[in-house]
Amino acid sequence: MFWEHDMKKAISTALAVLAMVVGSALSAAPLKLKPANPQPSGLQAGLNVRYAYPSDVKSLAQARSALKYRVEAGRPLSGLDYRDTSVGEKALTSKRSERVVADISGYVRFDKPGVYTIDFLTNDGLHAVVGGQLVGKFDGRQTCQETYAVDVEVPKAGWYPVKILYFQRLVTSCLHMRSGPKGGRVTWMPNSAFGR
Repeated sequence: MFWEHDMKKAISTALAVLAMVVGSALSAAPLKLKPANPQPSGLQAGLNVRYAYPSDVKSLAQARSALKYRVEAGRPLSGLDYRDTSVGEKALTSKRSERVVADISGYVRFDKPGVYTIDFLTNDGLHAVVGGQLVGKFDGRQTCQETYAVDVEVPKAGWYPVKILYFQRLVTSCLHMRSGPKGGRVTWMPNSAFGR
């Protein structure tokens, strides 16, 4: 009898804690992005990228470590809409299909202020910062899958800095960024939204 009472109390407490966690997550304020200051002018299309080609890479820490050694400038990315490759196809604009680390930088343009939902599809690891806020992260290996969606506040139209660490380990790769007004449908960010 006492055991049953303790079990009911434990379940009740666990449910209350879960409700608080879910409630606070749902009511969390959007992350406020900081626009580039000053706003850049005369940008070229796409994003800058530097590559490292380690003997293996399984985590973001290993990807960061690889960038401390031999790094090569890559052909600029056209944007962030790189669909899932077939086996043997090169990752992004790199020279290899496997064991690739990419250090990506540039800007993304939002045409209107407001609250947006952002997510990424990635295969494999990703650490994405836009406007000074972490908006996408996956530390591991996976097929081309979504990151958690994040709500962001864009205080004004314009360019926002982008800094992404990405790695691809084996077989296939992908990297996409999507966004849309909060509560609406997220869609691919067009290549025209990126500058370097």
